[in-house]
Amino acid sequence: MAKKILIIGGVAGGATAATRLRRLSEEDQIILFEKGEYISFANCGLPYHIGGVIKDRENLLLQTVEGMEKQYNLDIRNFSEVTKIDSENKTVTVYHHQTKQSYEESFDQLILSTGAKAITPPIAGLQEASNVFSLRNIPDMDLIKDYIAKNQVKTATVIGGGFIGLEMMENLRELDIQVQLVEMAPQVMPNVDFEMAQQIHQQMNLHGVNLILNDGLKEFQEAGKRLVLTSGKILQSDLTILSIGVTPENALAKEAGLELGFRGGIKVDTKFQTSAKDIYAIGDVIEVPDFVTKEATNIPLAWPANRQGRLVADVINGLAIDYPGTMGTSVAKVFELTIAATGNTERLLKQKGIAYHVVHVHPNSHAGYYPGASPIHLKLLFGQDGKILGAQAIGIEGVEKRIDVIATAMRFGGKAADLASVELSYAPPYSSAKDPVNMLGYTADNLLQGKVQTIQWHEVDALLKADAFFLDIREEFELATGQLATSAWIPLNQLRQRLVELPKDQTIYVYCQVGQRGYNAARLLMSHGFDVRNLDGGYKTYKQAYYEVKTISLVTPITKTKTPVVAQVSGAPVIEIDACGLQCPGPILKVKQEVDRMEVGQRLAVQASDFGFSADIAAWCKNTGNTLLSSEIKDNKVIALLAKGQVDDNLMPSVPDIEEGVLKETKDGATMVVFSGDMDKVLASMIIASGAAAMGKQVTIFFTFWGLSALKKQKIKKGGMAKMFDLMLPKGAASMPISAMNMGGLGAKMMKYIMKEKNVDSLPVMIEKANELGVKFVACTMSMDIMGIEKSELYDFVEYGGVATYLGDSEAANLNLFI
Repeated sequence: MAKKILIIGGVAGGATAATRLRRLSEEDQIILFEKGEYISFANCGLPYHIGGVIKDRENLLLQTVEGMEKQYNLDIRNFSEVTKIDSENKTVTVYHHQTKQSYEESFDQLILSTGAKAITPPIAGLQEASNVFSLRNIPDMDLIKDYIAKNQVKTATVIGGGFIGLEMMENLRELDIQVQLVEMAPQVMPNVDFEMAQQIHQQMNLHGVNLILNDGLKEFQEAGKRLVLTSGKILQSDLTILSIGVTPENALAKEAGLELGFRGGIKVDTKFQTSAKDIYAIGDVIEVPDFVTKEATNIPLAWPANRQGRLVADVINGLAIDYPGTMGTSVAKVFELTIAATGNTERLLKQKGIAYHVVHVHPNSHAGYYPGASPIHLKLLFGQDGKILGAQAIGIEGVEKRIDVIATAMRFGGKAADLASVELSYAPPYSSAKDPVNMLGYTADNLLQGKVQTIQWHEVDALLKADAFFLDIREEFELATGQLATSAWIPLNQLRQRLVELPKDQTIYVYCQVGQRGYNAARLLMSHGFDVRNLDGGYKTYKQAYYEVKTISLVTPITKTKTPVVAQVSGAPVIEIDACGLQCPGPILKVKQEVDRMEVGQRLAVQASDFGFSADIAAWCKNTGNTLLSSEIKDNKVIALLAKGQVDDNLMPSVPDIEEGVLKETKDGATMVVFSGDMDKVLASMIIASGAAAMGKQVTIFFTFWGLSALKKQKIKKGGMAKMFDLMLPKGAASMPISAMNMGGLGAKMMKYIMKEKNVDSLPVMIEKANELGVKFVACTMSMDIMGIEKSELYDFVEYGGVATYLGDSEAANLNLFI
């Protein structure tokens, strides 16, 4: 029997339900009411048309009334507002805004898809303000565009830091309008946690947005031109966008006596039926079960509305459905950043009293050796049983892909450790052999299997205050980017040899830059009987979490992209280097290498794909006596301009009191003896030597006996014992074995493969770079004579000497190692 089905509201839910209903039945009478002009439009694209990113307004209109009626044989009535529902008599009252007439329409089934409305609190002065807008539909968009076009809008204020607020902020900046954003909470974008949101805050500051947190709007004055905040702060504004949030548009349902639930959302059962028979509800107006906790929530997003629109049509036509709830999977763009999330946040889990684990990783979006790689900051939340509770990610590319994979795993019951076994496509331009999703799985598995115990960034300060023992295992040149107060320092490659320096009666809190080396250190220390915790996500996560939001004056006009000053010194041009795709601390090391070759006062422009580099380069310049002239975002990269040494306000060298950019120590030398012919041990010496040189130390490495193999560049013909030595020893750095698990050379090949995948330089390249950093390579002439090694076999930069040469340099050193 044919049914008469009424749908109140179009756009995502209502329009989807109407078309699905028609595909399931040609006989049913389907009437769709929309109180506005447009029945199906891309409301998520509205801010981007205001900013000019989406040029053609017509592209936002997904379906016209005429087109949809003709294609699907629907009765679509726009400008028709349903003002009353009589659930008992199964009728609705409709008011037509153009004819000014009201009428009644009966129904067999009714679908409510009225959506949500913008929250507009009773703010003093709002009624008198002529420059205040909200954005929910096409007419709202048109009003904002028209106001900007007809008024000289120089400064705009956005109230609220949710999706719409952030999108409007970005698009107003696209129009070169100065923007200030006011958010009552401690962070923007509540679907991610604070330490993740801090990266958004930093990005906003980098684009000249004045971000005001923990404050709200109290009053409008001067017809909306003057804003008074709760704190008493006064803002001037030519245009204000209210984006405080949305609430279910439930007036009809409430008046009809339908049962309401979470935050005023209409309560529905598992088949979207309301408390009244034959009345269904879908979309932003209903409460839904949280997929993770199964508790009631309200998630006003397009995907759930579209999905529910299809499913309610199935229910009306007698089909079985499965709707387990909503995960709230979302993605947003904030300038160059992509922010994506699924499931619950850590904040929400704490509120609900749910026990959880958390891990942070910072892998590259794709293989580091392929151009354009950039870091993704990933956070995974999971229960004691491994159940995935939520995930968040921030980066430039590949962000939403990873969250979509995790959301899929969640939907089908995958556990956190299962992410390690997800087989994902790999090619250097797109990913790594171990995808970031796999890395989350491995890290989670280590935690669940008890291979490591961790602490979180927010626990660090309390532990420091309680005099806990923190151990920094990074290389020396990394320290200039910042470190925890009162922490001990032993580089990872020295840790085995210096275990006696560590306390056995205290917990050791170990940290590196991103957590991976910290895990290795924790495993080493645990095997020697130490009680160890690794700082999850490393110093990078801690540092990001403590970013200090800047107050940006909007008095001086701000343009979208600034052109850095490129002054020259002594006729020398600005040097440019590309540090994109390098894993931390690679960019800083590359800067140091170049700065060492520069004249005092000369400029260096460096680009990096890690936005955290903007903070790192500022700290490095400050701690090494160099001058950061500018740091900006351009083409998805950090572009930093710095000068070697100290420069004055006019960007010219301060003569004659210019100081070289090095850390000052009583002794600034480091010496090493390399006795070993094992690749891993020589690698360790190169890493330590390069790190020390990057921090300004004068480094000498004395190669003797088997260690001389690392300096060979070519093979020459020999005879006698010299030939025997050649047959038994490696031909050079590229063919050296590893000290353990060499397995006839297979272990060394595995090591080289992993190094390449992780964007770590090969040993020959490390040796060349160490030389470029000024490391002094000395070959022991006595050992050369015994082993029949000729000077012509070794690198051209190698110097020659005996023990006196080494001892002379060691007198000026505060670091001496024997490897």
